[in-house]
Amino acid sequence: MNTVSFADLKLAPEILKALTEAGYTTPTPIQAQAIPVVLSGEDLMAGAQTGTGKTAAFALPLLQQLMPHASASTSPAKHPVRALILVPTRELAVQVEESVKMYAKYTNLRSLVVYGGVDIKTQTPHLKTGVEILVATPGRLLDHLEQKTVLLNQVQMLVLDEADRMLDMGFMPALKRILALLPRRRQSLMFSATFSDDIKKLSEDFLIYPSLIEVARSNATSENIKQKVYLVPSEDKHALLAKLLKGDDAKQVIVFTKTKLTASRLTRQLQREGIEADAIHGDRSQSERQQTLEAFKQGKVSVLIATDVAARGLDIDHLPMVINYEIPHAAEDYVHRIGRTGRAGAKGTALSLVSPEEEKYLVDIEKLIKTTIEKETASVPHVPRGEARPQSAPREPRESREPRQAYHKPVPNKPAHDPWFDQPYVPKVTEPAPSTSKPDIHSAKPKAQIPALFRRSS
Repeated sequence: MNTVSFADLKLAPEILKALTEAGYTTPTPIQAQAIPVVLSGEDLMAGAQTGTGKTAAFALPLLQQLMPHASASTSPAKHPVRALILVPTRELAVQVEESVKMYAKYTNLRSLVVYGGVDIKTQTPHLKTGVEILVATPGRLLDHLEQKTVLLNQVQMLVLDEADRMLDMGFMPALKRILALLPRRRQSLMFSATFSDDIKKLSEDFLIYPSLIEVARSNATSENIKQKVYLVPSEDKHALLAKLLKGDDAKQVIVFTKTKLTASRLTRQLQREGIEADAIHGDRSQSERQQTLEAFKQGKVSVLIATDVAARGLDIDHLPMVINYEIPHAAEDYVHRIGRTGRAGAKGTALSLVSPEEEKYLVDIEKLIKTTIEKETASVPHVPRGEARPQSAPREPRESREPRQAYHKPVPNKPAHDPWFDQPYVPKVTEPAPSTSKPDIHSAKPKAQIPALFRRSS
């Protein structure tokens, strides 16, 4: 296939100008194949590895299709939602909308992103001003629909990005509710890194005679990524991870865990060992996640500990390494994880720490990607218990503190200077002293009988 430029794809001059400023010259394979199909008005089912330019593959033709509706008017009525882009996570939603905004900078098309984890009231005023392109996570979109802060009756284009992940996260009921509110006559696009049977069933509900595009073998991993597995017992994983992170080639790394608890614990351990690490997971607020991600991109944090939910949609240029501290139970998640590196033609490394109890999941992964991953039995030096315990060192002086010894001082057997104090106590019986106080005249008098009606209740 001859080299194609963005100009050859018949995109509008306003869009081409924005692409030139962003440094885009030649479309990626998925862009070169998808853009003409979308511009023709057909539904599309596209499969591509992460990092191959999927966002531009649907965003550029989407903007081109909406250009006739662009308006400089400030009236919200002139800016109804005409394109809906649904994504599974907050991070991906933010990045997709940033890309759309960049591509549309020389048009009068407006875009907005809405997602959960923040106060919905902060998003409502922006919706009321009117936007043509709405990027949303399914749950938060349903919140806005219930509050009647957004209408979808004029949507002309629907995009499902990372559809496989939306199914994994249980968004199918929400997707069906949203689909029921959309016009029947519309163009629908579905992008997914993997093609499972569930994805094919989903396409039957959302798409009408779609064109199918696959720029790589289904569920394949990039050839630019060097994959390797370390076979290691669970108790030795942390020592091996610390050793790998201190290597010269680990200047910027994403470490994946299965749970938020493990991510938090691992971050604290690495920080105590002098490694600049931070975590990004579902329990952290959106602002905290954004700050951590920016610090990682700027090199202030060298290791990012992430769960699968938080890591989907992370787009980091030239990320050299990904480490699976725990491999995922779902083989498809492995493809998404290692797809964070080796993006846009760059080289990358994906390492996995696999304990004996996890080897069954490794078998599923190799079966899915149709590749046998290189394996090495890790040798981790064992530190005998009690020898190196830097965390417990500050606690030991407690045992030798003086105040504790005071409780165990022997009773002095030396008599006091006055023998009277050493004599046993003998109670002395004395006559009661005559009272010098005035007699209580009230107690001396006999109490008068009071009728029950006037008695004070106790």
